Amino acid sequence: MRKILALVFFVGLCLLVGALGGWVTATSVSDWYPTLNKPSFNPPNWLFGPVWTALYVLMGIAAWRVWSTAWADRARGPLALFALQLALNLGWSVVFFGLRAPGPAVVVIVALEAAILATILAFRRIDGLAAALLVPYALWVAFATVLNVAVWRLN
Repeated sequence: MRKILALVFFVGLCLLVGALGGWVTATSVSDWYPTLNKPSFNPPNWLFGPVWTALYVLMGIAAWRVWSTAWADRARGPLALFALQLALNLGWSVVFFGLRAPGPAVVVIVALEAAILATILAFRRIDGLAAALLVPYALWVAFATVLNVAVWRLN
């Protein structure tokens, strides 16, 4: 039962961060973001919600696997990296959409990608599947970085 509650906690935490990010972006997505020049490879707006939801669930499962398979001392560092990347994830939404600042958001998203990659490496030492569960997230954020840079340059 403890492991199931922990799984619910980790997935719920990730989804909560996503919900907070969504709350920050809600106004900007409807009134500011549509006015920006965007590159031809910009995905349709409807795609972001389902993709991020799936990624947050995978992230939560990955963190739970590390928590549940490693001794507390061994999991502490990797889970701290996980918390850092989660904070940067929310921070990017605040900077890009909340502050409407695509340029400074590039700095945040580059730091986010670095934190995700560091988390993957740290998770891999404990649980290979946990690390693999974060790969789609790293790839999506790499794409989002290119998109963020393009939006910044076009505006």
